[in-house]
Amino acid sequence: MAPLKSLEQVCPLIDSNFQTFCASHGIFTVEDFLIHDLYALAAFAEQQPASEKLKQGITQILSIIDAAERQPWMNGLELLEDARENKHILSTGFEGIDVLLGGGLREGQLTEIVGPSSSGKTQVCLRAASNVSTNYKAKVFYLDSGNSFSPQRISGFVNWKPGTALDRTEQSMLQQVLSSISCHSVFNIFTMFDALHQLEFNLRSQMCKGHQRVQLLIVDSISSLVTPILGGSGSQGMQGHALMISAGTLLKKIAHEHNIAVLVTNHTVGGDRGTSKPALGESWKSVPHVRLQLSRDAGSNVCQASILKHSSMASGTNAKFVIYE
Repeated sequence: MAPLKSLEQVCPLIDSNFQTFCASHGIFTVEDFLIHDLYALAAFAEQQPASEKLKQGITQILSIIDAAERQPWMNGLELLEDARENKHILSTGFEGIDVLLGGGLREGQLTEIVGPSSSGKTQVCLRAASNVSTNYKAKVFYLDSGNSFSPQRISGFVNWKPGTALDRTEQSMLQQVLSSISCHSVFNIFTMFDALHQLEFNLRSQMCKGHQRVQLLIVDSISSLVTPILGGSGSQGMQGHALMISAGTLLKKIAHEHNIAVLVTNHTVGGDRGTSKPALGESWKSVPHVRLQLSRDAGSNVCQASILKHSSMASGTNAKFVIYE
């Protein structure tokens, strides 16, 4: 992203004093600014002689970031050719979901799974990770925000049960699958940005080296990372919104530029007339290319997936699938 100094001509608040203040906290670019803990930065600004002007500068940059988060233009022919040549479809391992999505998760797209607790969201993520690693011999980058990643469940998907012996072939397959899934614990949006930027760096450095390709990126769950920064008023509210949109934009950028399928989970909140709706509000609603809502009856292992949003499938279409604990 652009250096802060480049904004000075279009925004007088981003003057040398503001730049010096940011530099003292290791902030030299808009990207540095965005991944910094802005609550702490605002607190430091409060202690300065020109506190009001510094806080106005922080608010101004948040406005610039919010306005700049736009996808580049591509014409229809370019999009069609890119989809045919580079954007493959990856099976999730659940036949019902694959049929519902026209084959599975599409590379270059962000697919969101929405549902209440215990509706099967994490199970879908784990199954998809196992399936992509097993059947496509690809790497999976898994960001886990709630300690829900389970190697035991992954093992179960490749037909191994705890307490049973593995022959040499089965042991080799299990090791290959588990070593292909790179799991990282992230407990706030700033550590998620750090992990995604490291992924971007690795992807660029590996493009010409013939490494095993990352084909699936999972964030379970995006809402647990974003929800704590939303709300508030003034610059805090603007920061939360800007960080949320920037996270969505970065995930879509990684998906598109590196031909990766991105899968994120989101929880539900109360809506009108007692119905539930996806969390994160209207601003996030436009971010995912595909949205699926999951539901599950208590005590049952049969789940239902329903399309909330899809570029080529009708909203409201649903399918059933079975999960095993």
